[in-house]
Amino acid sequence: MDNPKVEVKASPLGGKGVFAKERIEAGEVIAEWDGEIYPLDHPGWTEDLLNHVIQFERARFRDARGLARRINHSCEPNCGIKELFKVVAMRSIEPGEEITWDYEMTEDSEWWRMRCQCGKPRCRKIIGAYRSMPPEVRARYRGFISEWLTEAEEKSLPAVAL
Repeated sequence: MDNPKVEVKASPLGGKGVFAKERIEAGEVIAEWDGEIYPLDHPGWTEDLLNHVIQFERARFRDARGLARRINHSCEPNCGIKELFKVVAMRSIEPGEEITWDYEMTEDSEWWRMRCQCGKPRCRKIIGAYRSMPPEVRARYRGFISEWLTEAEEKSLPAVAL
């Protein structure tokens, strides 16, 4: 489901991006990954597919049929991930503002990396695995990181003796 309040157009980040046509309120769903599911050992990986799927398990990825594929990364995003596949506004987004999310909110592979060009003051320069995300960034994004990562992280924390 793509939100009718957004459109695709040229992005200053490069290529195309998704932009608000109308004000979007915090919590609104912008787009979702609703396409084909691929295992890590899928024989038909292309650069385009690799760079546009969302990771939702250790070795499974999902594509989108709609706008989710076009949403660019930012190290200071206005959106995050809910229910594994939904891009949701983290705050109000004004008309003309580019819709962005931080790709480390879902990604935790050993092999995918990208050079960030967001230009934001908090830019981390290289984007890759969730485990590389600094603790203060994780805290800022709380509630908007894919649950497959946060649940795995909670399971790996040591038990606290009472």
